[in-house]
Amino acid sequence: MTKVLCLGDIMLDVTAVVGAPINQGVETRAVISTQGGGAAANVASWLAVSGTPAHLIARVGDDAAGTTVLAELDKYGVEHSQTIIPGANTGVVVVLVDALGERTMFPDSGANSGLSLADLPSLDGFTAVYLSGYPLVNPRSRHGALDILRAVKAAGLPVIFDPSTVGVLLEVGLNQVREWLTLVDVVILNEEEAHFLSGENNPVEAATELLKLTPMVVIKRGGIGAMAQARGSQLVQVPALEVDVVDTTGAGDAFAAGFIQSWIGERELVDALNNGAALAAQCVALVGSRPATAR
Repeated sequence: MTKVLCLGDIMLDVTAVVGAPINQGVETRAVISTQGGGAAANVASWLAVSGTPAHLIARVGDDAAGTTVLAELDKYGVEHSQTIIPGANTGVVVVLVDALGERTMFPDSGANSGLSLADLPSLDGFTAVYLSGYPLVNPRSRHGALDILRAVKAAGLPVIFDPSTVGVLLEVGLNQVREWLTLVDVVILNEEEAHFLSGENNPVEAATELLKLTPMVVIKRGGIGAMAQARGSQLVQVPALEVDVVDTTGAGDAFAAGFIQSWIGERELVDALNNGAALAAQCVALVGSRPATAR
């Protein structure tokens, strides 16, 4: 049976949907809600709801937020560790969503920091590993995340890597992130990240450059669609699905889940891209980064 290990952050998202320009220094009315978040937790949730068993390495604080986000994983059917860090706060992201659905995020990693090889469960039964870039970027988790990555590679499991946003990647520098790409089997990233890591402004040329570092490159292109290429194979592209965009938070995570679910089963890039696009379309049609219904 297919089963995916998801490695990265679990967060509580505090989302403010703002329908008008933000007025600095004065009140700006918003619709505010809370949901579970964190790239790896989002991917695990979309996988589980879509019928692919997923296990999340979860580190939370000994607070109400930690209890809430773990309970939400249970609701979605996600298997998870339950590492509660005494005295730490559960990770929180403040998300501002504008009238066009675009989001700006303010993250605090909290208890996610400090990931180590001790957090890794037995790898028996897993088919693939999803790795978010956040534990690698976080200096308190980087050493442990790299230890886990080496253990996963030694076990022969394919690693699908999402390096995270350019703003975060700038904290560690281009050369360091390019070195990480040589350790993984598939990289899934958006156009801005692809341009940053490749030095190329054209996405096709960016993919060609990144294939020198990693065997497969998948580039998310937002409303345009997505493209992918494996070494020695032709470039594949699919369009995005038409949908009324409410909130783009987590769309990339939903896409990653859809891609992984299909790719680890059939290894057909077109089908994997279309499945990713379908879950991303579901995600942007609602507020928050998680599926609307539990399994």
